[in-house]
Amino acid sequence: MNKKTVNIVWLKRDIRSQDHEPLQKAMQSGIPYYIIYIFEPSLIEHPDTSPRHLKFIYHSIKSLNKTLEPFNRNVEVFYTEAIEVFNHLQENYNIKTIFSFQESGIQLSWNRDKKIKKFCRNQQIHWKEYQRDGILRGIKNRDSWSKHWHTKMHTPVIKNFYRFTNQEKIEHPFSLPKEVKNQWEKYPKQFQPAGEENAWKYLKSFTNQRGFNYQKHISKPTESRIACSRLSPFLAWGNLSIKQAFQFIGTHPNGKKNSRAFSAMLTRLHWHCHFIQKFETACSYETACINSGYELLVHKKNEHFLKAWKTGTTGYPLIDACMRAVEQTGWINFRMRAMVVSFLTLNLDQDWRDGTYPLARQFLDYEPGIHYTQFQMQAGTTGINTVRLYNPVKNSQEHDPEGVFIKKWIPELANVPTEHIHEPWRMTAMEQVFCNVSIGKDYPLPIVNLEESARVAREKIWGHKKHPAVLKERTQILQAHVNRRK
Repeated sequence: MNKKTVNIVWLKRDIRSQDHEPLQKAMQSGIPYYIIYIFEPSLIEHPDTSPRHLKFIYHSIKSLNKTLEPFNRNVEVFYTEAIEVFNHLQENYNIKTIFSFQESGIQLSWNRDKKIKKFCRNQQIHWKEYQRDGILRGIKNRDSWSKHWHTKMHTPVIKNFYRFTNQEKIEHPFSLPKEVKNQWEKYPKQFQPAGEENAWKYLKSFTNQRGFNYQKHISKPTESRIACSRLSPFLAWGNLSIKQAFQFIGTHPNGKKNSRAFSAMLTRLHWHCHFIQKFETACSYETACINSGYELLVHKKNEHFLKAWKTGTTGYPLIDACMRAVEQTGWINFRMRAMVVSFLTLNLDQDWRDGTYPLARQFLDYEPGIHYTQFQMQAGTTGINTVRLYNPVKNSQEHDPEGVFIKKWIPELANVPTEHIHEPWRMTAMEQVFCNVSIGKDYPLPIVNLEESARVAREKIWGHKKHPAVLKERTQILQAHVNRRK
């Protein structure tokens, strides 16, 4: 039997209809094409993945299908391993080309890609991967990366066009299990809504008004929930490209009166790609110290500490409020993320690897390239960055002075007056009675002494920076990740 020749567009972290080069190339090829997304059990079962991620992806696909519906197109969804999908497709069609974006993913997805590459070679299928968001594959240093990134950001946004098709849908045995589909259909209201349409609503509301106080409120745990762009989930799962956001913000008329705020946001889009570029160079950073010299540091695992940190019961109100907020909503601002990681790895002296997966599962905007590189930067295992030890009490006093954020997420402390909200353990027994709270019972006492744990952490981390193994590795890291021309 003569098999129909088709092309395949394989979506990964790029679930959108516009500024999409693989979709553009598929349309220009003149060959019938199918758009597919694969939910891979091996990736779903990996400890960095959670139902909130899968629901966001699922609803992003539903949004995209709504856009494609007038053209009789849709994203064909598969629930099995990628190699099984392509084996099935090749048995029923003659696949000429697979179009996709490059993925700066974890080791597991990279191993998957290598398996697919081998399959394509054996089947004489072309797999064309396109550059994602200014991330370059195979570069040895950063000398020209920033220049290249800015050039990429100023190239025209791709305007994708779609034509009506009469082609039949793909018949396959890998549909979503009914119980899985039913579970994913229920999308929690406390999470940011998924999809391309919602991405543009958030982007436009940021440039129309929300972003005017971006710089002023970026570090505030409450105010940042409004003033920050909140684009991170849409960028992480590709409902919006970095270039779309960069050009829309950079050319928006409100930028003239809010140049500092908008420029700061554009800088962070650059940082976004900067950290993913690190991970593209070495996805081993998921489980190994960026500077291997820090593998020599010993951390005694403390299950009590880890549980208290994960559940927001450390006795430090701002830490606990952040951990509860992210568990409930999937988002906290950058400073609060850095602070909870600093507290875990420095004050509690726990191995950074014991915190990466729990937070990855909580972040709705989980992006491997940013998550693991940032986690290690805050944990002090790069050997090239300044080690920042965030004081949760000081940060609480400066960024949540009235305790609004704390009281929202820690109802046990709702009646504690402002003068005690940052250090409730300092209240007398009588004051606790008046506040209807018992510190040590209703809300825990601090699990470590802040000053003493900070002193020990400084001696341990700062002292280790001079270790020969750290210094040796530092040179290599600087060559790979820092623009040496500066």
